[in-house]
Amino acid sequence: MTTPAPRPIAATIAAVVRDGHVLLVRRANPPDQDRWAFPGGKIDAGERLADAAARELLEETGVTAEPLHVFDAVDVFDRDDTGALGRHFILIAVLCRWVSGEPVAGDDARDARWVSLADLDAHALATSFGVAELAHKAADLMAAR
Repeated sequence: MTTPAPRPIAATIAAVVRDGHVLLVRRANPPDQDRWAFPGGKIDAGERLADAAARELLEETGVTAEPLHVFDAVDVFDRDDTGALGRHFILIAVLCRWVSGEPVAGDDARDARWVSLADLDAHALATSFGVAELAHKAADLMAAR
């Protein structure tokens, strides 16, 4: 009998844009260990998306932000060396408005900092797939507010 494929895991990512910079963390754990990505994580049972995004943001960076709305969703596949699927995450992107705090790495982040959109465009950092595209989308949405 074949083992069924794992069910997708719902998680949020918090996209915080301030003064032409986006808040990113360097992941301490798989998937995407040592790559720069948005702060985020698994949604707890009974937790609203906005609350999960704000909680994960605070836990990973010490930054407080107001969740505004969901603006995208991304599939992330965590595969082993043979290409077999280990985990499938569905990352739900929540646009957030910075309220207070400066980034300090916490929880499962190795580092946390504001990264300019220009640095993302120049590929100055090793980022998770789609980070630059989502950062620009979030910046455009914030500019339109």
